Amino acid sequence: MQAIRRSSERGHVQLDWLDSKHTFSFGHYHDPRFMGFSTLRVINEDVIVPGGGFPTHGHQDMEIITYMISGTLEHQDSMGNKELIRPGELQRMSAGTGVRHSEYNASQSEPAHLLQIWIEPGAKSIAPGYEQKLVRELVQPGKLGLIVAPEGQGGALTMHTDARLYAGLLDPEGALEHKIPGGRSVWLHLVRGRIEVSGSVLETGDALAVRDEALLSITAQEASEFLLFDLP
Repeated sequence: MQAIRRSSERGHVQLDWLDSKHTFSFGHYHDPRFMGFSTLRVINEDVIVPGGGFPTHGHQDMEIITYMISGTLEHQDSMGNKELIRPGELQRMSAGTGVRHSEYNASQSEPAHLLQIWIEPGAKSIAPGYEQKLVRELVQPGKLGLIVAPEGQGGALTMHTDARLYAGLLDPEGALEHKIPGGRSVWLHLVRGRIEVSGSVLETGDALAVRDEALLSITAQEASEFLLFDLP
């Protein structure tokens, strides 16, 4: 089973400092057809104007991943972390028993473009945690790179749940295959480009939900970047 989630059909929030597109129901955007997929709860594509950002707010019992597309994000939290996140870097924050943080565009001249991803944890009330890593070297063109996984396997960031996040980069006409383990589901989000996935054509911002299939064949029609979530 495959189902396409078109970019143009996502929820949209426009503020003076934020342009945000919501793959799943979030905040004031609610669609009972899109409440999440397996344990994947949020994919928000945010563009933050120079100097703009989210003031200090709280989270609990969620694995939160920030994937930078362009620009620089400044993060500060109640665990004492104060970091800049740049393209090629990935941040994972386990909210656990509770954490407060703020996120601002660190530039006064360039927008910050990112994906904020929430995945439900395998257990509640774990100790909050933070991890940031340059993951570009884990993703080789033409191959899937494992960037977040349980126990941080293969040099990936650690995720406290039964899920894995891969990133893929394909040159025009580049192709790869992904075998889906039995009983697993896949959500594929196209960050940029145009690809064909086992017969379904996706363009920038589109996503594909996959259940009850054993193999995905992915071919790029132009230079493309995508995320692939392996989920229970």
